[in-house]
Amino acid sequence: MDDSRIVRAAAVQISPVLHSREGTVEKVLDAIATAAAQGAQLIVFPETFVPYYPYFSFVLPPVLMGKEHMKLYEEAVEVPGPVVEAVSSAARTHGVVVVLGVNERDQGSIYNAQLIFDADGTLLLKRRKITPTYHERMVWGQGDGAGLTVSHTAIGRIGALACWEHYNPLARYSLMAQHEQIHCAQFPGSMVGPIFSEQTEVTLRHHALESGCFVVNATGWLTPEQKAQITPDPKLQVVLSGGCYTAIISPEGVHLCEPIREGEGIAIADLDFSLITKRKRMMDSVGHYARPDLLQLQLNGTPYSSFSAPAMAPVSPIPSLVHEDPSPDGVLSPTP
Repeated sequence: MDDSRIVRAAAVQISPVLHSREGTVEKVLDAIATAAAQGAQLIVFPETFVPYYPYFSFVLPPVLMGKEHMKLYEEAVEVPGPVVEAVSSAARTHGVVVVLGVNERDQGSIYNAQLIFDADGTLLLKRRKITPTYHERMVWGQGDGAGLTVSHTAIGRIGALACWEHYNPLARYSLMAQHEQIHCAQFPGSMVGPIFSEQTEVTLRHHALESGCFVVNATGWLTPEQKAQITPDPKLQVVLSGGCYTAIISPEGVHLCEPIREGEGIAIADLDFSLITKRKRMMDSVGHYARPDLLQLQLNGTPYSSFSAPAMAPVSPIPSLVHEDPSPDGVLSPTP
């Protein structure tokens, strides 16, 4: 382990272009260029940022959200596809690792997906949120254990979870056990109010301490005009406010820069990997502080599938419709 490594990380708090995949992707590419120009080697974006988080599902009853849900289908991201190619090219051009949240469309279903691109543009991981939360269950399908894996990137070992997956201690432990060095978290932002950002801060600072890793978290942001676009009801617009907490946290649970709680912006900080060993010397949850003789985690890492093809029996060759021997003129003759 290279304790002398220092990585500059950026967490982007940003608003989407509602109902426009292309418009939101342009903002992603601009933010990558801006952060890279400031020396960032890792750039993290909010939960399902492309094309946008389904805020409509939080303020509309299911019976009335069909039209908005269909719009999301139309703008959702296919993997692989043009969005992946564009972000991959930007990561490669700027030599940065990118963690991007997208609404992934797979045929007739949409998933909350996290994409990790290496600094050479390679898509290392596409994982799906294992359990959508509350209203989200009307929008997204469930993920599987195959995505609970740590990616080995140019800057170190990166793990990722989305939003309330951080309240699943076994999901977090699966990444801790793989010795993640940087944990990338993504939340929607602009929801519920200040209590949401307060809870997010408690959750992520605890994970940093428990895992002994850095946490880089990005949340989204809605402008007043966007809130009105989602719902004309002023009372419902209130619940689409607050809840933002874009931050970078050390393995000791300390903020490495001022968190962004309102508006757009980029949080940037240097991650000194020696702090990982400093923390784990005191308490290593998957090492000297673990008790595998008492407690163990079993992970089913099999990819999700609704269809398993049966083993096919050997097929007998079909009798030839032509003679094996050519006719005198060298042309195969039909069997009589």
